[in-house]
Amino acid sequence: MATRDARKLGSGAQLELRRRAVTLRRKGLRHGEIAGMLDVSESAVRKWCALYRHGGMRALRLRRRGRRKGACRMLTPERERDLKRMIIDKTPEQLKMPFALWTRQAVQELMERVCGVKMPIRSVGNYLLRWGFTPQRPLKRAYEQQPAAIKQWLRATYPNIAKRAKQEGAQVLWCDQTGVSSADQRGRGYAPQGCTPIAGTQAARFSVSMISAVTNRGKLRFMVYRRGLKIATFIKFLNRLIRSIGSKVFLIVDNLQVHRAKKVRDWVEQRNERIELFFLPPYCPELNPDEYLNNTVKSQLRKNAAPRSQDQLQNTLRSCMKSNQRRPHLIRSLFDHPRVQYAAA
Repeated sequence: MATRDARKLGSGAQLELRRRAVTLRRKGLRHGEIAGMLDVSESAVRKWCALYRHGGMRALRLRRRGRRKGACRMLTPERERDLKRMIIDKTPEQLKMPFALWTRQAVQELMERVCGVKMPIRSVGNYLLRWGFTPQRPLKRAYEQQPAAIKQWLRATYPNIAKRAKQEGAQVLWCDQTGVSSADQRGRGYAPQGCTPIAGTQAARFSVSMISAVTNRGKLRFMVYRRGLKIATFIKFLNRLIRSIGSKVFLIVDNLQVHRAKKVRDWVEQRNERIELFFLPPYCPELNPDEYLNNTVKSQLRKNAAPRSQDQLQNTLRSCMKSNQRRPHLIRSLFDHPRVQYAAA
């Protein structure tokens, strides 16, 4: 009686076992004797010998086990391609479905609507994984965004700005402002399961603001201030900017009301030989490389302990920005994002 199951052996070992069985049979040994020598069942030996008689040594090779790829799936390959194309090209809202994003529940309902198949939610997740879809945090995009204006900016407006800057020896900088609050989340930390870590914070909330400008060559200029951005604050930053930059400045800003104020326009016109302002298309912060600096700075600040005062928060922010000024490679890396590669050096 066999004491082992040959099916549990590796494919190479199984093939060698079959060949030995056939060789011994060709030498005149009986099936039972071969089974005893190789420690396998007699029925297995008979099966291997039958394979050899009908197909030779090639017939002894192991075949792939299990179900064939794609067997027992509820959707045909054509249906899968159609669903995948719909998820990529359309949003649930465009298909008049009550979902903001493509969740498993939304895809499950889409499958039932298009294919008439009520798919288990776990199977929906398996399909999405096989299609190369992963759950991701969405980017926010304003409904007021103007695709035609964005296309014009990428195809003509910015290339003309870059061309003029090269002709006039000017430097192109992208400008943005942001606020940092004492209530910002401190991030994540390890702790034993069931023991949530505690991060100290002040009960009273306070915040500071920052305006900055970056170039695709790695330069960074910034100013930290309190309260919101006022016209006088913006003009003060512009004045510092043209003093610190040796050449003419082409400053690209968003459409904030302060940036378009009459006092700002008058101030810039009086210094037209030193600075010019250019405006991004409305509601498209993703086209501004300086927006990605804001995200980077906030991530850096989350690693520190929560500030105990507004002065401490302001000093920490200023120290962080000075450190970033000494890292031009970090500033240049902001332009690696696909949405702002148009502005890379």
